[in-house]
Amino acid sequence: MSLVHEIDYGTPASKSEKLVTLTIDGMTVQVPEGTSIMRAAMEVGNQIPKLCATDMLDAFGSCRLCLVEIEGRNGTPASCTTPVADGIVVKTQTERLKKIRKGVMELYISDHPLDCLTCSANGDCELQDMAGVVGLRDVRYGYEGENHTKLGKDESNPYFTYEKSKCIVCNRCVRACEEVQGTFALTISGRGFDSRVSPGMDESFLSSECVSCGACVQSCPTATLNEKAMYNIGTPEHSVVTTCAYCGVGCTFKAEMRGDELVRMVPYKDGKANRGHSCVKGRFAYGYAVHQDRILKPMIRSSIHEPWKEVSYEEAIAYAASEFKRIQEKYGKRSVGGITSSRCTNEETYLVQKLIRGGFGNNNVDTCARVCHSPTGYGLSVTYGTSAGTQDFDSIEESDVVLIIGANPTDGHPVFGSRLKKRLRQGAKLIVVDPRRTDVVRSPHIEAAYHLPLRPGTNVAIVTALAHVIVTEGLVNEQFVRERCDWEEFQEWAAFVAEERHSPEAVEKYTGVPADAVRGAARLYATGGNGAIYYGLGVTEHSQGSTTVIAIANLAMATGNIGRNGVGVNPLRGQNNVQGSCDMGSFPHELPGYRHISDDATRASFEALWGVGLDDEPGLRIPNMFDAAVEGTYKGMYVQGEDILQSDPDTKHVSAGLAALECLVVQDLFLNETANYAHVFLPGCSFLEKDGTFTNAERRIQRIRKVMAPKNGYADWEVTQMLSNALGFPMNYSHPGEIMDEIAALTPSFAGVNYKLLDEMGSVQWPCNEKAPEGTPIMHIGGFVRGKGKFMLTEYVPTDEKTGPRFPLLLTTGRILSQYNVGAQTRRTENVVWHAEDVLEIHAHDAEVRGIRDGDFVKLDSRAGSTSLRAVISDRVAPGVVYTTFHHPVTQANVVTTDYSDWATNCPEYKVTAVQVSPSNGPTQWQEEYENLSRTSRRIAAE
Repeated sequence: MSLVHEIDYGTPASKSEKLVTLTIDGMTVQVPEGTSIMRAAMEVGNQIPKLCATDMLDAFGSCRLCLVEIEGRNGTPASCTTPVADGIVVKTQTERLKKIRKGVMELYISDHPLDCLTCSANGDCELQDMAGVVGLRDVRYGYEGENHTKLGKDESNPYFTYEKSKCIVCNRCVRACEEVQGTFALTISGRGFDSRVSPGMDESFLSSECVSCGACVQSCPTATLNEKAMYNIGTPEHSVVTTCAYCGVGCTFKAEMRGDELVRMVPYKDGKANRGHSCVKGRFAYGYAVHQDRILKPMIRSSIHEPWKEVSYEEAIAYAASEFKRIQEKYGKRSVGGITSSRCTNEETYLVQKLIRGGFGNNNVDTCARVCHSPTGYGLSVTYGTSAGTQDFDSIEESDVVLIIGANPTDGHPVFGSRLKKRLRQGAKLIVVDPRRTDVVRSPHIEAAYHLPLRPGTNVAIVTALAHVIVTEGLVNEQFVRERCDWEEFQEWAAFVAEERHSPEAVEKYTGVPADAVRGAARLYATGGNGAIYYGLGVTEHSQGSTTVIAIANLAMATGNIGRNGVGVNPLRGQNNVQGSCDMGSFPHELPGYRHISDDATRASFEALWGVGLDDEPGLRIPNMFDAAVEGTYKGMYVQGEDILQSDPDTKHVSAGLAALECLVVQDLFLNETANYAHVFLPGCSFLEKDGTFTNAERRIQRIRKVMAPKNGYADWEVTQMLSNALGFPMNYSHPGEIMDEIAALTPSFAGVNYKLLDEMGSVQWPCNEKAPEGTPIMHIGGFVRGKGKFMLTEYVPTDEKTGPRFPLLLTTGRILSQYNVGAQTRRTENVVWHAEDVLEIHAHDAEVRGIRDGDFVKLDSRAGSTSLRAVISDRVAPGVVYTTFHHPVTQANVVTTDYSDWATNCPEYKVTAVQVSPSNGPTQWQEEYENLSRTSRRIAAE
């Protein structure tokens, strides 16, 4: 193996369809109009020397190395900033150019530390490379004069250093922060000789506004900005292209290795989801994979009060299988089940649901994806005919108006957030519907045209009010509706939303949003050009989550914003494989491909290939499993890669259900909170140790590739296979590619998918079949999958969770950039520097009347339970609303969330909880008891 080298063309590609012909060093070149001379030369393999240029950034023209000569023109223009023209003749190597370039390099080197042999970038330094390219062998000026070689080093950031003495002021890092990331955290301070890169106002990197995305580090041509791993491990010697295992964006990375040690994760420019960008999690927070907390050997115990006993895989698997058989013999076939994970691969998830259906003989399978995005599946399926988003991420580049509802892309989906901000800086308009003022509402060089800070729980009312304006003001795209949708259903819907009770003025008393703002936002979305809707858990995790998704789908159809680039309805999936875990049949009523278990023909195709009869009755969802466990009819559970005790609502009910189980098998990297109640622990492996695929929020199926051997001995799919064989349901796969072949054989939307295709194309978006052999970037072009688009009525039904004298505030929850989901991975990295604990955001008015000061410990009470955490006074939330994250188990945020859920899918209502906040002296009794249990479990494991 060797390093995967990507060609740097120096400047971005032109999107023009018009071609221009020119001559470069005697070679005829044809390139799109607007291409730079530098890029045109590179297209034919002629690399012009450069330092300030890279194809991730717009041309800048400051280093003066890339000069060329053009026949008939005076001077020596910079090839990066000079566009091609028809018929021009360019020379890139002349005696005059050589002399100029060598002189320029002399100036750079005369003010640069000459520690190349011990420099962390030795062998990976563009300055070093360019000195060789231009033939610099001596510096006439010497090194004794005034210089910058003794400047200090900023090591405040946990992942990279900033060594001022090695800065050549090329501006690449500053431009990357502006153009790619959109944070504008870096600048050039000083003038002339004193010019240097500065984070903020001469702050340290850690205390500045830098979000540690790594764009500056990636763009730096010297060791000025360099990963600390390069100091500690050395230069990588081979790399493997793989996919990030964090959020639903699905960024592609080069995992650069030295032996079996990971040196760094470098964003892959050919990654179609991220286009060479990354966030702090994907770029740097991979240390959990080798964290000392990892459990690498199987363990068993007969009671959760006993110490764990390390055993062989054979003994652990045999014990688990015998327990499941015993339970089913005693309590019946449906007394056991399992849970798949959105953090596992498609292949692993497919095998778990196959094991449950074929090995357990029932459909008691569910997934964490249902507790976050099942309303997406239901709402888009009934209106459009598919359970997924409509676009690819590139589509944002053609959007004129973007409506973000219930999503915080800069924190939850940061690489997409950066692409969104770039499009906004180019002139697109933004509407944000969110109870909280997120960063996209207002941050450097962007500001939303409208922010509708609605009261939590009133999504349906606000979206229907937007529709009311569009219908009553004649803004409907009637031609689109007549051609593409059921006209009679549309007329019924239009009459419904036109009722005065749905007007912005009428719903203002529910939503708290001024009617004028709603009307303005509706007009902008309907008339502003290509209108795209992106939404997240702030839509789905409600008792009316499915209704809101349907309302959003109605809105897009009514305005014709579906079926082409720049528009669409796009769920931002929270975890890396939420889409895939749904696709793979993780729901108790659906087989892979969203086909109902009761359909005889579908079931027969699986029975024929699996060699076993399947139950035609839907199984239990996760909350029903806990109910049945407490009742005594559900006694065994297999949980792969999921911490349900921390992530699911109404923690006390979850813990009661887990405690009632006679056999709980947990397969994970760490002894998570759920494992406190486990009887068998099977070690899991990280994404760096496995082969398979993830499917991101765009429906993009991407390979993850093994970069190191599994530290626990087996990949997760192999462990599932062993358990299935021990249960008497044989599986005999030798590679995940064979599992994907079976998925393709049984799932129409995956019919054309195989590893050979994925390796050749990099990725494909389903449907991928005979009709679309290379995948489907944009859905519903020319017609909806279901035929005619279906308009549905969306009656606003207030949640049963009501505020009152005892609980006057509304709690809503979300995520933060540096942490991920329940924090099991990111809490075991240096990311804790930015978010060491969950805090409660509270408005100054609500804090003042309760005697709460910034940083105080407060008690958070609800009808379900209590927890305690620190308060932060914030104007991001409105009076009456409080907000927290759920990344740290000690916070126990889900102790206070209720068991209310979506009417159609049982998706929990995390986003609306009536609470009271009061001063506190510290953790609640429940937190102390819970922490004691976790501490005891860890001690028992250690013993």
